[in-house]
Amino acid sequence: MKSILITGGAGFIGSHVIRRFVNKYPNYRIVNMDCLTYAGNLENLKDVERSPNYQFVKVDVCDADAVAKVFADFEIDGVIHLAAESHVDRSITNPMEFIKTNIEGTVVLLNAARNQWGDDFNGKRFYHISTDEVYGSLGDEGLFTETTAYDPRSPYSASKASSDHLVRAYFHTFKLPVVISNCSNNYGANQFPEKLIPLIINNIKSNKPLPVYGKGLNVRDWLYVEDHAAAIDTIFHNGEQGETYNVGGNNEWRNIDLVKELCRIMDKKLNRKEGESEKLITFVTDRAGHDLRYAIDITKIQNELGWEPTVKFSEGLELTVDWYLQNEEWINAIVSGEYQAYYQLQYGER
Repeated sequence: MKSILITGGAGFIGSHVIRRFVNKYPNYRIVNMDCLTYAGNLENLKDVERSPNYQFVKVDVCDADAVAKVFADFEIDGVIHLAAESHVDRSITNPMEFIKTNIEGTVVLLNAARNQWGDDFNGKRFYHISTDEVYGSLGDEGLFTETTAYDPRSPYSASKASSDHLVRAYFHTFKLPVVISNCSNNYGANQFPEKLIPLIINNIKSNKPLPVYGKGLNVRDWLYVEDHAAAIDTIFHNGEQGETYNVGGNNEWRNIDLVKELCRIMDKKLNRKEGESEKLITFVTDRAGHDLRYAIDITKIQNELGWEPTVKFSEGLELTVDWYLQNEEWINAIVSGEYQAYYQLQYGER
């Protein structure tokens, strides 16, 4: 049985990847390694937690001894590295947390893979998932490609850029079989409500102010999380060793337009008067170093691996809004912090 280690599997993107791999590949043993920080929630995986090919281990990616033990105990053949601190605002408040997890944690994993695999890389793969934010900011035109020069503007993106460089260094120096992808903004079910879309949905439902940075003119490319999980599946199995693939949704929206679209959808879902929720929009002081625009060119992954996004934004946004409205207990537990008791209740200390 092939053993695949997925780090950060209790998080937003990670839980969707875990679910896909557990259900699609019954002949794989899927090991979910997560230290369950504020954004890691095992309730995201309740539907697969008893699957015979799924195993959870509570381990901090920066704990070298514990990580090495996971590699040895489960004889890990492949790594899908998603564990990361990812919220830009938090990186501005506490940069060191991002340096530790995103840089040191990645090197701990790289070293564990090297030590476990030795010189035999047959059937092995180390897949590092990163962000389009490493490329910096675009003007009104142009797209990020895999050869765009790195120009990170926040402690978060700088830490991810550093981890990308280290993964490539291990490929060139030690011949470690790596592949990297850089993705645009994800959205969908189970996303922690500090991120824009679930934050706006929850605040509209609760009649709270809808904070929008600056004038809301910053542009992001939005990718449905299930499409991203499919891309990760494709890259893990078919990506060329040492290569980088950009993953995006071909779906650019100004923040203010996205917030207004969510207001329109929510007014309809909640039987409110049209335009009612827009009154909650509150412009706040812009984020320091706020990148103007991100946009991804997905030509490479389309042409070489045959992947492209399949979920239209209108469909994905409706699915996302419906999920949050139908899962009020989930988001209430997140907001109250009660979700953090789930691990203790389900597993106890081990």
